[in-house]
Amino acid sequence: MSSSAASSEIHAVVQRYADAWAANDLKGIFDCYHGEVVFHYFGQSPLAGTHRGKAACLAVLKEVKEKTNRRLVAIRDVLAGEHFGLIVAVEQFEYEGRTFELERLLRYAVKDGKLSECWIYDEDQRRVDEVLGLAAQKSSSGSPT
Repeated sequence: MSSSAASSEIHAVVQRYADAWAANDLKGIFDCYHGEVVFHYFGQSPLAGTHRGKAACLAVLKEVKEKTNRRLVAIRDVLAGEHFGLIVAVEQFEYEGRTFELERLLRYAVKDGKLSECWIYDEDQRRVDEVLGLAAQKSSSGSPT
């Protein structure tokens, strides 16, 4: 496959995902993930690390949503090259009644026309770690989150 064909395929897959995400189309979002998808969350929170398989990745997405009430504010860009696709998104997180927005870069590998791997880069990793870590501490101590 030529580099321009690879780039076009990657862009189409990532754009399909971005469109489903922007429309809050959960079935469309889930359908974009490869069965063996892998997520890489950075930082020091209890959710940091590598999550393998669609079930594990959907579980970590659910947990982040529960802890942060995250919501998409905007998709700024969808980009693709020969090897990876990239979404530049702005999300809103909420914790203890306060909200904040952060830019997130989501780098994707594509396999069999689906998203097969994702690396999540947060603009303010320290703040994300703090929110996810504090939420996890409250959960484990029995306090409501």
